[in-house]
Amino acid sequence: MIKSRNSRLAATALVSVLALTATGCGDDGSGIAGAKGAEGPGTGKIVFWDENGGVRTAVWKEIIADFEKANPDIDVQYVGIASTEAQSKYDTAIQGGGLPDVGGVGAAMVAGITAQDALEPLDDRVEASSLKGRLNEAMVENVRSAAGRDEMYTVPISATNGVLYYRTDLFEEAGLGEPDTWDEFYAAAAKLTDRKKNRFGYTIRGGPGSIAQALDAMYGQSGIESFWDESGTRTTVDDPKNVAALEKYVGLYRKATPEADLNNDFTKMVAQFDAGGIAMLNHNLGSYQDHVSALGTGKFRGIPQPELADGTRVMVSNPVSGLGLLKSSENKAAAWKFIEFAASHASNSKFAESAGLIPANKEAAEDPWLDRAETTKLGAEALFSGDTRIVQLPYYLPDWNTLSKADSESGFQKVMLGKTSAADFLHTLAEDLDEAQAEWKEQRRAG
Repeated sequence: MIKSRNSRLAATALVSVLALTATGCGDDGSGIAGAKGAEGPGTGKIVFWDENGGVRTAVWKEIIADFEKANPDIDVQYVGIASTEAQSKYDTAIQGGGLPDVGGVGAAMVAGITAQDALEPLDDRVEASSLKGRLNEAMVENVRSAAGRDEMYTVPISATNGVLYYRTDLFEEAGLGEPDTWDEFYAAAAKLTDRKKNRFGYTIRGGPGSIAQALDAMYGQSGIESFWDESGTRTTVDDPKNVAALEKYVGLYRKATPEADLNNDFTKMVAQFDAGGIAMLNHNLGSYQDHVSALGTGKFRGIPQPELADGTRVMVSNPVSGLGLLKSSENKAAAWKFIEFAASHASNSKFAESAGLIPANKEAAEDPWLDRAETTKLGAEALFSGDTRIVQLPYYLPDWNTLSKADSESGFQKVMLGKTSAADFLHTLAEDLDEAQAEWKEQRRAG
């Protein structure tokens, strides 16, 4: 792995300095990071950035119309931003001005924006609002962890989670029951593989996005419930239980999976699953509608990750989408009204149903529409039950995206090919993670 962490941290520090010294404003917002802003009149215009514009534009405009009807003295200006451009859009506005009053902020972006002093802490506002006690605790913990501070900088709106999709028709033909446990999963992967007919029990993600899926399989099998040890300085990634879990998981490659999995991303995997060449697939709720479109609802199911033999289910965290209040806003009172409204039972239910995601509002998670979206319902039950153990991934680390993607994906492919051992791969990853954690802690102490 190429260690360019110091240069990346230096760049982050430079952005922070620029954010605190730059001036100016944009056409779609007026704030600049570091500015204290003001509560304002609680009426008038506010600007809202949707970080997944286009995909979620229609439902957000419905929610905005509902809000403006209930609050006729507040005008919400909607700005849709493509998800691939959201991070750079925030960074540019932090440096030069033009931040909105309210912004959609995914968990992977929280730490970077918070580090530049751009988001308002929200604990006190939530505690004094109608949202108190109504937000899913696991999602709240996720956004807290993502910020890397013991404070809440976004109100969670929705989440996806790891899903094991399986072809019910193929399972029935083979006389197999649902793969509820890891032992059943491995047994099914072997039995449903017929290489001569080009049919495989599973598809393992070896291309882009492989590390998150591998971590989910590792922690799910090892039962380890924390990404760091008790000291908070040493990762559990290379714990012997995780090493053994990865060895078993990668052992599926070319035995119960296609050889092409080495480079496959989720798009190709989904296509093979829907075509009937694959019996089981790990992805998230994002591909649910693709399966429905291709197969209807009678030939597949999407269930939470398998349990251990003792009934324990451990899953790694998926990024939670949330709404942040920008510290530079001159109308925080009105901006908070909008956030509170958007996270309320009715609005959150409308958003989650449209997006096919798990709602953060506990009341919304009990609404009838989830009965018609079984995979989402099962995911919600897993998150809301309190029985599922969630391993919080360190989204707050400046190097997390690089370490968990570009720096590791080629190494994981070498493990699949038998050119590197699982132990060596995870040890190298652990060293880099420990170093990143130490540097992050040092920055926190210095700041």
